[in-house]
Amino acid sequence: MAPLCGIKFCGGCNPRYDRGLALEKLRSNFNGEIEMRFAEENIDYDILLVIGGCTNCCASYQQYRAKKDILKMWDEGHIESITSTINEMITEEINCGLEEDL
Repeated sequence: MAPLCGIKFCGGCNPRYDRGLALEKLRSNFNGEIEMRFAEENIDYDILLVIGGCTNCCASYQQYRAKKDILKMWDEGHIESITSTINEMITEEINCGLEEDL
């Protein structure tokens, strides 16, 4: 099963880039290897991705649960590092699954 990533956007009061386009770029980097959906309460996500529009990245996210990590993005330039971090998590998940099969 693909890891689950919850997405939380800020309110967009001062966006300095197209946050929706940034999310689409991230999604395209994974080709379905990770399930990304808008965060809801009472769901356990593997990762929570908080997408802010500026350096404040002030969106509240305490009401959501993430088992592994909470990643914050407030600039389009973060796409590469977030992709890398999520890819590492996917690789760990695959390796753990292989070890359990042995």
